[in-house]
Amino acid sequence: MPTPDSVAIYDTTLRDGTQGLGLSFSSLDKLRVAEKLDEFGVDYIEGGWPGSNPKDVDFFAEASKRDWKHAKIAAFGSTRRADKSVEEDPQVRTLLEAETPVITFFGKSWKLHVTEVLRTTPEENRSMIRDTSRYLREQGREVIYDAEHFFDGYKDDAEHAMATLLAAQEGGAQIVVLCDTNGGTMPAEVSEMTAAVIDALDIPVGIHTHDDTGVGVANALAAVRAGAVQIQGTINGYGERTGNCNLTTTIPNVALKMGLGIKADISKLTLVSHFVDDLGNNAHNERAPYVGRTAFSHKGGMHVNAVQKLARSYEHIEPDTVGNQQVILISELSGQSNVLMKAEELGHKLEKGSDEAKNILADLKQLEKEGYEFEAAEGSFELLVRKALDSYRPLFELHEYHCSTRRHAANNHFETCEATVKLSVNGTPEYTVAEGDGPVNALDGALRKALMPFYPRIDQVELRDYKVRIIDSHTGTAAKTRVLIVSSDGHETWGTVGVSYNIIVASWRALVDSFEYFLLRDEGA
Repeated sequence: MPTPDSVAIYDTTLRDGTQGLGLSFSSLDKLRVAEKLDEFGVDYIEGGWPGSNPKDVDFFAEASKRDWKHAKIAAFGSTRRADKSVEEDPQVRTLLEAETPVITFFGKSWKLHVTEVLRTTPEENRSMIRDTSRYLREQGREVIYDAEHFFDGYKDDAEHAMATLLAAQEGGAQIVVLCDTNGGTMPAEVSEMTAAVIDALDIPVGIHTHDDTGVGVANALAAVRAGAVQIQGTINGYGERTGNCNLTTTIPNVALKMGLGIKADISKLTLVSHFVDDLGNNAHNERAPYVGRTAFSHKGGMHVNAVQKLARSYEHIEPDTVGNQQVILISELSGQSNVLMKAEELGHKLEKGSDEAKNILADLKQLEKEGYEFEAAEGSFELLVRKALDSYRPLFELHEYHCSTRRHAANNHFETCEATVKLSVNGTPEYTVAEGDGPVNALDGALRKALMPFYPRIDQVELRDYKVRIIDSHTGTAAKTRVLIVSSDGHETWGTVGVSYNIIVASWRALVDSFEYFLLRDEGA
């Protein structure tokens, strides 16, 4: 069967995705993710397993009250039990009570699971699939059948595996989805078996893959080339073990590389990817294809020089096609083109060959030799550029700072960190003291207190992340330390860096850069 003209996207982030390590959503989170996916334009949103937990019960209750613009909400469950009629099975009843227009249920394709897990006969297993399909169709629902472990089952006993699909078709399922549940099948096998199924059935076929061998996306694309018309997957590839087919990679590959029709608005792809990560409280994969921060980043001087002249010389698509952007990285590998483009990105126009550009490049390479890195510290890099352009003025003059840690043995060994900061702003002295959970927290508090009378907007700055990297670890405790601080004012996020043999000094440098970057940009200086 030829490759289809269009493919439906079935998102299971809220069900299969949450089975992965480190991803959990509240009922409200699930609704917000569903709304974002609906806005994005996926065809199906699988909300979970009704009745399995209170969050899913709440989700389906709220979802039934809403008007969805693009997507159909699907409830997920299994066939009837071997010892019950489908009409009396409580699990099947909860599927109907979810009041979703679509019900997806799974059954066993692998004879091993039929005889060793379900402890029933292949004939009864087929009846369970057939009866559940028929009953759900009779209730007026769109029925999707997920053939669990299909590829393993087909390799073990092709006749048995195919018979289970035919049972779903006979019962009235509108599409059969082939699942590589263990994630161990290769693309060539997926393509061959999918084609065999399509040739044998009279209803459409979909694909559901896992990434245990790193080919989850490739397997989905192989199935589509063989004629599959639906892809099941998750945003950012969340899922059990190593994850599911990653839709943020699959969707643009289907639309941009295979030229097939999809309803999803790929210009919102990066936004959706970050939204799911943020709501799930997970760090974004910076190296993710299409949506990662480094997906369109350039570091080598020759590459940047070429991109400056013709972006597609080193970019396979235009970044804004998927809602991403080009990033010029600054490092010891940088040439003047990197510096010029990065400075212009930050609002500073430099001339190639100018003394300023040469000085910035020389300073940059010297600092990187000392252990600095500026790829994730754009705040510190902008200050470096400002100093070279003579547009920098220090916001305060530091006289001294001091940190101490006290351990109170008499008070259940309670520890206190205290910091003092003595500085002056335009000749006006300030001396402040603050306590904190640690020395950096105490320093942050003391510096804020000192600057607040002069720069009250500094109260908007919040430290979001603090990372420490040991440089030249072979020197042990005498090693140099790099500190990266990520800060935000609620709208913009920026990174700053400090390096020293003393972790307190490195932290102070990154902290001061963070405040100076914010205040200088805030003033429009």
